[in-house]
Amino acid sequence: MEKLQKAIADARKSRASSAGRASPGKARARQTKTEAGDVWSEIQPITPDPRHMTRNRIVSHKADAASAAFDVLRTKVMQQMRQNDWKRLMITSPMPSCGKTTLAANMAYGIARQGAKSAILMELDLRKPNLANILGETPKHDIRDVLASKVAFQDQALRIGKNVAVSMASRRSADPTRFLISGETHDKISELEEIYQPDMMIFDMPPLLVNDDARSFLPNVDCVLLVARAESTTNKQIDVCEKEVSEQTNVVGVVLNHCKFADETQGYGYGNY
Repeated sequence: MEKLQKAIADARKSRASSAGRASPGKARARQTKTEAGDVWSEIQPITPDPRHMTRNRIVSHKADAASAAFDVLRTKVMQQMRQNDWKRLMITSPMPSCGKTTLAANMAYGIARQGAKSAILMELDLRKPNLANILGETPKHDIRDVLASKVAFQDQALRIGKNVAVSMASRRSADPTRFLISGETHDKISELEEIYQPDMMIFDMPPLLVNDDARSFLPNVDCVLLVARAESTTNKQIDVCEKEVSEQTNVVGVVLNHCKFADETQGYGYGNY
């Protein structure tokens, strides 16, 4: 706990003395990687139930043919983000039921299994949170308690492996936009970035065309991954989303999900992009 408190104090001092940010994902951390590793160990670890994972289409917790498409997606996204010095990734979709949360969870497990990089996955689809159901894990506190600094991150988040932390919602919110646009939320995310020094921060957001939640959060991210549903999402919807995203940040790619006619080499039927 003392190490974490010192890291928090250093992060706040760093943020207060910084003149500005070149991009949302470029935090000015002061503690060393060793110190950051120490604070990661204070987050409660979880062990996936293989049967529950399979029922919920989470296949990246082990390396096999089913996880291949997600592994390719993970690598391509991380390479492009590294080339552009991006740290913060929003995962969203034009409309509901495209599989964005499932994709976000698979990416998190894929990064954890790889081991070389670290990531924080934050569930900010607060109107209809589903990550806890997918993972089969219930957080003791809600992610909004962390954003409001009522609960420490290490007491709310859960850890996958040694290098991926997941912060989930435990209840619905009727009006989450005020959390997403608040300066307190912005500062808390920057603080977590400075303390834990993740290679990537992933934000599972609501569908872009349903409400203004995802739109309001676009200035806080470096890039966006759009998830489209085969035979449901229209080209017009994708075009509208790409235009809206590009006005405020970058489109890292579009994933075609639920594709019935994917080549067998695509594994589980995800990741056609």
